Amino acid sequence: MSEREHKAPSCARTPALLHFKVCLVMQERVQKIISKHGIASRREAERMINAGRVTVNGLPAQIGQSARFGIDEIAVDGNLLVPAGDMIYIMLNKPKGYLTTTSDERGRKTVMSLVSQVGVRIYPVGRLDMDTEGLLLLTNDGDFANIITHPSHSIKKTYEAHVRGNIVIAEKLLEEPMEIDSHIVRAETVKLLKHSTDGGVFQISISEGRNRQVRKMCAACGLEVLSLKRIAIGDLKLGTLKTGEWRHLTLDERRELTELGVIL
Repeated sequence: MSEREHKAPSCARTPALLHFKVCLVMQERVQKIISKHGIASRREAERMINAGRVTVNGLPAQIGQSARFGIDEIAVDGNLLVPAGDMIYIMLNKPKGYLTTTSDERGRKTVMSLVSQVGVRIYPVGRLDMDTEGLLLLTNDGDFANIITHPSHSIKKTYEAHVRGNIVIAEKLLEEPMEIDSHIVRAETVKLLKHSTDGGVFQISISEGRNRQVRKMCAACGLEVLSLKRIAIGDLKLGTLKTGEWRHLTLDERRELTELGVIL
């Protein structure tokens, strides 16, 4: 066969550029593509897909569906995905009264109003309920968010709980395994920081991170939670950051998270 008669590989056939691009671009799950491009964490992306907010080539996306970014048209709420820019990692001292979400249909305050000056689209890593304050991470790095929040990585979160009730009995109970929402959970550490006549302050560390877990653990021990603040994630501490303020993570802080298995 002559050189002129030799058939080109399928990737190089007409139209050459299109087929070459198709051959090079790997397929990925749609929720992973969304998280990699700074729109939401993988879990939040799955919720978006289930809610019908994501389309691929004009058709509603399905959980588990694969696509090729740059070839397939992937849109969230009608907006096409664009390549992610620089990755942003910030910590916020969340006040009480704010929802940990990117938007709220009922018009309630969200943490996004506190970080509007960041300049790029970011989203919360995990959740703090409306009445809980303290350390909250936000980023546009989907892999980072997934590793911080996934239960298999057991990243420790530490809280200060101001409580009312019988501290002596509760302290012993908090250190033992207990059933919360049909799951057996156990605190990593429990320290009594302050003891008063009608209550006190506990420092409680957990790694499971189930919904309102610390509040439910305290309730199961007969305690009323008066206030709750997250003060650390792993070795990253809230420190002196004022309520409602945020700052970028330092390189050293990101390295400390890396040692816990976080991919930067």
